[in-house]
Amino acid sequence: MDAADLAARIVARAAARGVTIAVAESLTGGLVAETLVRTPGASVVLRLGVVAYATEMKERVLHVPTQLLADRGAVDPEVAIWMARGVRQLAALDRSACTIGLGTTGVAGPGAQDGHAPGEFHIGVELETTHGLDASATSHLVRGDREAVRRAALRAALDALDAALERTDLAMHSESTS
Repeated sequence: MDAADLAARIVARAAARGVTIAVAESLTGGLVAETLVRTPGASVVLRLGVVAYATEMKERVLHVPTQLLADRGAVDPEVAIWMARGVRQLAALDRSACTIGLGTTGVAGPGAQDGHAPGEFHIGVELETTHGLDASATSHLVRGDREAVRRAALRAALDALDAALERTDLAMHSESTS
């Protein structure tokens, strides 16, 4: 299944279940949100997309803890989780609810960044469930040029959203965002 088909599947499944999504992107630079938005009906599901490319934007806009960024840098699975948490909270401002937050951070290349190899990236997810919040991250290392790394991160992010939609305990918050 290609990225467009997977995005269409995510949008359809989320809409059918009343699940809302917000994404915070760094290395993907808006690619995840753009791929979801290409799907008709995405306005029912996608609440917010934020590109926080600069580290200080991760801290100031998404509220990634200053000490975490100082200790580990921006390329870290915990940073991805905090990005997901921050964007989910931002998306909940007007209606007090957003089910899934997703964050992407990493190094697209061509060179290393803060000791992290090109092709290293992390996908963070925070879910609002009927039992409370649940957060997790996956870490990846792929070879290729910048575009190949970004495409791999897009796929990993879409896979994470698709996997989250397998859960039967997600909170429901759907209303049109358009």
